[in-house]
Amino acid sequence: MPRADVAIVGAGAAGLSLAYLLSDPPLGVRRLSVLLIDAPPGPLRSPPRTWCFWEHTRTWYDDAVTAEWQNLRVHTDAGGMITRHIAPLRYKMIRSDTFESLVARSLAHSKNVQRIEATVEMVEGITGGARIYGRAGDGTALDAHARWVFDSRPLGSLPAARTTLLQHFRGWFIDSREPIFDPGTAELMDFRTKQPSVGLSFGYVLPTSPTQALVEYTEFSPRLLSPRGYETALTHYTQHILGLSDVNVTSTEAGVIPMTDAPFARQTAPSIFRIGAAAGATRPSTGYTFAAIQRQVSAVAHALLSGRHPLPPAAHSARSRAMDAVMLRALGSGRVDGAAFFTRLFTQVPMERLLRFLDGRTRLHEDLAVGIHTPVLPMLRSAAELTYLPRRPSPGQ
Repeated sequence: MPRADVAIVGAGAAGLSLAYLLSDPPLGVRRLSVLLIDAPPGPLRSPPRTWCFWEHTRTWYDDAVTAEWQNLRVHTDAGGMITRHIAPLRYKMIRSDTFESLVARSLAHSKNVQRIEATVEMVEGITGGARIYGRAGDGTALDAHARWVFDSRPLGSLPAARTTLLQHFRGWFIDSREPIFDPGTAELMDFRTKQPSVGLSFGYVLPTSPTQALVEYTEFSPRLLSPRGYETALTHYTQHILGLSDVNVTSTEAGVIPMTDAPFARQTAPSIFRIGAAAGATRPSTGYTFAAIQRQVSAVAHALLSGRHPLPPAAHSARSRAMDAVMLRALGSGRVDGAAFFTRLFTQVPMERLLRFLDGRTRLHEDLAVGIHTPVLPMLRSAAELTYLPRRPSPGQ
């Protein structure tokens, strides 16, 4: 039976980041034994994807950054255009396969991290730790023991919520024969797309060179589109709104991110914790996750290496979650026009402050300054409704 101080279940952004931070502790700090358990190749592994976030510092994962920008552009619902320099922040994009390769190279030289491919079937708490049961790809049984277990696997179903919207998207990585992109500017949100009856839609363009970019169509809405619906929307955005015709699609990405005011448990047994999106790292109002994951796992790693109880901290403050719940209710009820809502914010709030607000890094007086630029009466009505709305299982779960 493999034994370790720490077992990490799942090797997505959260699991890989925690393993990396524990793989090379500072001199004089006890080296913990770590077991990283990843699903074998197959349907339980997430497909390649991109993570975007903004920050002002250089970090250990910068070598995996595909591109970064300090100029961001927003196309408003009325056809206007806002371009802002966001220094000292930088908007960054990481592709998951590049990130995985970066961490894999580090773990290959680690003396204390052991990586195992197995499908975990059950994690149970026992006296003084937890046991992990599963099965490797060749059918071999896994029975491991750890003092602490951190489970980063996606939840089978979402916790009950008052409001749940879905952020669903499809993107194309495209090549052009001619230099048609400005690699110094990212198109953050483009509201010239056709808007759904509830929620909002937008396109965005993340150029990685003068001839290459990720072009994506995204919706925040209660229901998914058909596969043909995404292709139609993305084709319309690329050809008719952006005017791109002579381009080659080299690869695609698609996904669904729940945007919910559901509470996420961060501890399920005395020695078993959740981290990452499974622990609420996804920001309900935006769907951004990567930066919150890094804050959360950094705190966990510091606690473990310091010999303290490693309960993962809440990824977002109570104030941020409360504001997100109001915004989701306003959007989900159709009380607020989503494109007009975000257009107003980007038009009237300095972009650097707005990005810090969306990341939960603003102070109370800054939150209030942002709040006065929202539709006050619909937001107040939505806030009042939350006091008596029941939490219900998400549709389809």
